Amino acid sequence: MKHISFTFFLLFCTINLQAQKDSLQLGDRYAEDQIYASISYSQLNDQPTLIPKSSFSYSLSTGFIKDFILNKSGSISFAAGIGYGYDFFNHELKVEEINGNTSFSRDNTINSNFYKSHNIEFPLEFRWRTSTANKYSFWRIYTGIKFLYNASNSFQFEAANNKQFKYNNVAAYNKLQYGLTISAGYDEFNVNVFYGLSPVFKNAFINGESVNTKVLKFGLIFYLL
Repeated sequence: MKHISFTFFLLFCTINLQAQKDSLQLGDRYAEDQIYASISYSQLNDQPTLIPKSSFSYSLSTGFIKDFILNKSGSISFAAGIGYGYDFFNHELKVEEINGNTSFSRDNTINSNFYKSHNIEFPLEFRWRTSTANKYSFWRIYTGIKFLYNASNSFQFEAANNKQFKYNNVAAYNKLQYGLTISAGYDEFNVNVFYGLSPVFKNAFINGESVNTKVLKFGLIFYLL
């Protein structure tokens, strides 16, 4: 029910924003308030020496972002938003929660190893574009920082005997993360990169080495007026 309500909210915002923009004339002051949606290929970066790169992984996100124009033409602005993000990682780091403590190791015998997270996103962007009040197709470069607050996380793996292990909301997970973002392209289709600056885990070690795993995403982002 929550997903249906959120979908109707996004649809209402899109229709309302489009109607407002259709009433503008050339030279009018305007803002690019938008619904955004992205799909990305993801990797876990800065892994410990014992852990290879993650296998095929992906991320999805959607939300609303508010535009605050900084010049008369509207070509430069600042934007702030809120949204939802989902991450799925097929990785090699074995994560277990034992008596309230998170342990990390490498186990070549496990059959599968997944990590999932649900995040609330807070994007902040500095924006440049070639749009006008009634020009809907234009070039853009948006860059900034995105904060992620983790709503839930789970780590699941299958042992050699086919026994399943799953740990939810592990103690060492870094609930607040952030990274740099850049989006560039034309019209609705734009490439998007997220470069994580904060580690996924806090106070985490494997064989005496610090676990500074960070998230790297690159894919497509769509802006709906």
